Amino acid sequence: MTDARTAASIAMLEKLVAFDTVSRNSNLAFIDYVRGLLGAHGIESRLVYNDDRSKANLLATIGPMIAGGVVLSGHTDVVPIDDQKWSSDPFKVVERDGRLYGRGTADMKCFLAIILGALDTLAKAPLKTPIHLAFSYDEEVGCLGAPSLIKFLNENLPGPRAVIVGEPTDMKVVSAHKGITGVRTVVTGHESHSSQTHRGVSAVMVAAELIQFLQGLSAEAAAKGPFDALFEPNHTTLTVNHIAGGTAINIMAGQCTFQWDVRALPGDDPDAYIARFRRHCDEVVLPRIRKIAPSCAIETIPRAGTPALKVERESPAEELARRLTGDNVTRAVAFAAEAGQFQREGLATVICGPGSISQAHQPDEFITKEQVALGTRFFHDLVTHLAR
Repeated sequence: MTDARTAASIAMLEKLVAFDTVSRNSNLAFIDYVRGLLGAHGIESRLVYNDDRSKANLLATIGPMIAGGVVLSGHTDVVPIDDQKWSSDPFKVVERDGRLYGRGTADMKCFLAIILGALDTLAKAPLKTPIHLAFSYDEEVGCLGAPSLIKFLNENLPGPRAVIVGEPTDMKVVSAHKGITGVRTVVTGHESHSSQTHRGVSAVMVAAELIQFLQGLSAEAAAKGPFDALFEPNHTTLTVNHIAGGTAINIMAGQCTFQWDVRALPGDDPDAYIARFRRHCDEVVLPRIRKIAPSCAIETIPRAGTPALKVERESPAEELARRLTGDNVTRAVAFAAEAGQFQREGLATVICGPGSISQAHQPDEFITKEQVALGTRFFHDLVTHLAR
């Protein structure tokens, strides 16, 4: 039987999932709804917009405006459902066999729903130290929103002692994550009839060669390290996950673009891999193809990303999360999150949230009701702890 607090979390989750906050869309309707909920409980919130004001981060404080508060951080966006085969409407929570299906149920609207579903309790709690809510945009496309939110937080709030990022960890404490740097490479070749390969340069063929070089860098990292046994895989990885180029089968491709990422261990420098790739382009590939067509080019553009989160075993965030969960195992995850951005700006940070990352980004994404209950209990225990 579901207790009243967990039922409130589930009811709020149903409302939040109904907002289509896929990253390519605005999140303002979602943010307006959250602001309305907070305002109805006398809680002021402030927004930090993106450049064209189509999206916004939200920051709110409950309790006394003093140092030593706890930041609860979550992102409002979700990944697309395009080309995924769902058994039910992705933007409607459906319960089957103790699982709650819907886009964002695991990653990571349940964490937000637990907080917002308990606003009656939170607003009335005699907090001795504050809880700060930090809800961001565009986490799923490179952690784009969090930097401006963190800057605003550091400039306008008394220093928090801990940040808890509610990414799905099965309510286990996670102390470290890999960083991610996204990169886009554009190869410009020279079009010609595909029967006259001596007159043209296929950008697709060059891209394939460069992708093979990246595969070699990744294999080298797997063989030579650095290594960290906390992670699986235990080394930095490089992967190419999107490619587009060419016009027709009988035209040597004039352009090809591929996108790749470096997922680096804490302490390993992603820029070093990008620098090696660029040297290979400049010293090996470009001189060869420019002998055929001087206009050939290779442009490599690092895009948004987030630094790794490193273990800080005795940080205030570690101490608080372990006290509330009773979990004393040191863990790391291979996925990237906004946690590394908070830590980079001097804030003690851990990851701990309901749901499993194994369900994230999948068709028929779900969270179990058991995880909702565990997350709800964690939140109410936090409120009780901060009211003592």
